[in-house]
Amino acid sequence: MRAIQFTRYGQPTVLETVDLPRSEAGPGEALVRVAGTTFNQVDATIRAGHLAEAFPVDLPHVPGIDVSGTVVAVGEGAPAGLVGQDVVAFLPMTGPGASAEFAIVPAELIAPAPQSIPLADAAALASSGLTAWQAIVEQADVRAGQRVLVNGAGGGVGGFAVQLAASAGATVIATASARSREAVEATGASQIIDYTTTALTDAVTEPVDVVLNLVRTSPAETEALVSLLKPGGTFVTTTTPGVVPPGADIRTVSLFVRSDAAQLARLAQLVDASNLRIDVSARHPLEELATVHRLGEAGELRGKVVLTPTRDGAHV
Repeated sequence: MRAIQFTRYGQPTVLETVDLPRSEAGPGEALVRVAGTTFNQVDATIRAGHLAEAFPVDLPHVPGIDVSGTVVAVGEGAPAGLVGQDVVAFLPMTGPGASAEFAIVPAELIAPAPQSIPLADAAALASSGLTAWQAIVEQADVRAGQRVLVNGAGGGVGGFAVQLAASAGATVIATASARSREAVEATGASQIIDYTTTALTDAVTEPVDVVLNLVRTSPAETEALVSLLKPGGTFVTTTTPGVVPPGADIRTVSLFVRSDAAQLARLAQLVDASNLRIDVSARHPLEELATVHRLGEAGELRGKVVLTPTRDGAHV
């Protein structure tokens, strides 16, 4: 099978197209014919070696933590009924990824793919959708009438988070650059702040119940975000930890997304019910993964970018 791998940590140029033996499903695993995978910033961080201690991978390594595709075989102990099913999953960060024609997926992580969108695009739902769900629904427990600030709404997670908060009945304030404004408006944000021209503390004139921070922020910027919360508020971050001022009634959560097949299945149902939209901003053949990594590190990507293996010279 064709795959993209890196044999050493480094710049995007370490990513190379190779021919590998096709993987075989072991006990409790499924072999998935990959329809799509995605780019996530963590993929670039792992490739660069910045997470070598936290998320050690065996080199050479095939990246790609999101996968959608069709199950073609299962190993011992995995449900035989999975064969032939279109599925989606968030793969373990330290295991072989989905930047290949076939991927091995632990059966317990598999959820049915949404049927109302192209199968390749379903990969964009996995890690980003789960991060948003675990932040907005599980940790913050956003409810109708609340005010929610999503800092970094133009990214893949941010788009899902705004939609989930808005669908819960919250008033959503979102930060986004001019490039992302139109897409963020479509997710249901009530107010959009261009962080490149306006300070949050000037634009947010009333306290909020929840802050979701998806952007790496300085100590001063993080403190400013925390200061926007009303007593009893919740600060959820996927990046810089929040620090609660002495005596303040504020809860902080540092979120590390986990794979959860039941939650992913629920997200897929929301997509099929037209209650959750997947914003795929670009699609590339898998062979262009190095280019996508370079664009991602330069901050030139918006929403989710899907990569698709090519077979027999054609996009599938």
